[in-house]
Amino acid sequence: MTTDAAETGAKHATHTPDRKLSGLLLPRTLLWQTFLLIALVMIFALGAWFQIFRYLQEPARAKDLAQMVVSVVNLTRTALINAEVTRRTELLIDLAALEGIRIYPSEPSDELLPLPDTRPMQLLTQEIREQLGPQTLLASRWKTLDGFWVSFRLDPEDPDDFWVMLPSERIVEPRTFDWLIWGGGALMVALLGAFLIVSRISKPLRDLARSARMVGSGHRPPLLSEQGPLEVSSVARAFNQMAGDLARTDADRALILAGVSHDLRTPLARLRLGVEMSGASEQDIAPMVTDIEEMDRIIGQFLDYGRGETNEAQQTVDLVELLEALIEPYKLRGVRIHLVTELDTLPLAVRLLSLRRALANLIDNGLRYGGEYGPIDVDLAASAEEVSIEVADRGPGIPEHEVERLRHPFTRLETARSDTKGAGLGLAIVDRIMRSHEGKLDLLPRQGGGLRAVLRIPHAGHAQNAR
Repeated sequence: MTTDAAETGAKHATHTPDRKLSGLLLPRTLLWQTFLLIALVMIFALGAWFQIFRYLQEPARAKDLAQMVVSVVNLTRTALINAEVTRRTELLIDLAALEGIRIYPSEPSDELLPLPDTRPMQLLTQEIREQLGPQTLLASRWKTLDGFWVSFRLDPEDPDDFWVMLPSERIVEPRTFDWLIWGGGALMVALLGAFLIVSRISKPLRDLARSARMVGSGHRPPLLSEQGPLEVSSVARAFNQMAGDLARTDADRALILAGVSHDLRTPLARLRLGVEMSGASEQDIAPMVTDIEEMDRIIGQFLDYGRGETNEAQQTVDLVELLEALIEPYKLRGVRIHLVTELDTLPLAVRLLSLRRALANLIDNGLRYGGEYGPIDVDLAASAEEVSIEVADRGPGIPEHEVERLRHPFTRLETARSDTKGAGLGLAIVDRIMRSHEGKLDLLPRQGGGLRAVLRIPHAGHAQNAR
């Protein structure tokens, strides 16, 4: 088992850099992934079309060029045969000046450079030799002169050869660069159209993802546009209906919780009054009053959770004064609670009532689970990025694997804290309040035993919410 685990870990370590590298090289959004795929398909399609065009066009072009070369050679041969001997020199000069065609006698010492060994040249050479004869020679350079050189004889039985040179631009296609420009322009236009199409598809998806995140965080998103293609409008319409149903469900839940809590607190108040006035001994009354207070506290948690996301506006408060005012009533009750901070003042924009509720929940939890084992320490600190408020107790703590579960409502830690009553809403309420502040709740083990509940509130998040 150990060997298998080591091999699995080694394979995972080997492939992890590859996955990270592919994540850096490949785009992650649907827009750019689809655009890249379309771009690659179009580039490959354009390249394949160009190769097919060249393959089918080269034989026809080779036949046309060969016919032109053969015509020039035949006309040159005929002109030389029929011209008077005294006027041949003038004829050669006129051909060179007017047509760019040069004629030279062949010599055994001629230095020749063969034509490029490409498919178009092979097809052209084959066509020329089929019409002029297999003895025809072709070259791209004769001595020091570059051009398209073709050998010919004035008479088939004449042993002497001549060379006729045609300008290279008549043979090599001169407008290749123009074709590349036009092809590149067409490709850019096609890619622009593909980008517009893909962005039109991805925008509704981005809006849907943003609205889904708002629903997940407890907010009601704005209605999505139901315009556009049938598939997109159907999804938007279904999401709008779902968001409306969830909003109505939350409103009904809050109304029911408020009504039930109100109806329960009224008889609880009468019950407490009746117990305190019953004339029983203090020893008998105290446990009953404690149970009634616990029931009232649980009802209060139901009310807090049922309110959902608060619409409370932010205001700038001094966190040092807030914490001192918050823990003073606990000290008056004889609770061992200490404020630890090196700051004299710390102004910050927060939702005051919500933050007080979160801190009170954490202090009450600390007293409930660990107050009898040691003092509650409240630590306030600040950095350039965030403000942290820590409430630390000496209770049994929370195992690391249970932390995420306890952020959800109506969940409690049965193993370590099962001897305490509660509805399992305290940490869920604190976590929701922190998310409304763009912050987070960390539940960490405390050195020496206990729990550290840390509220982290970023400065940037508050600045953004304040705007």
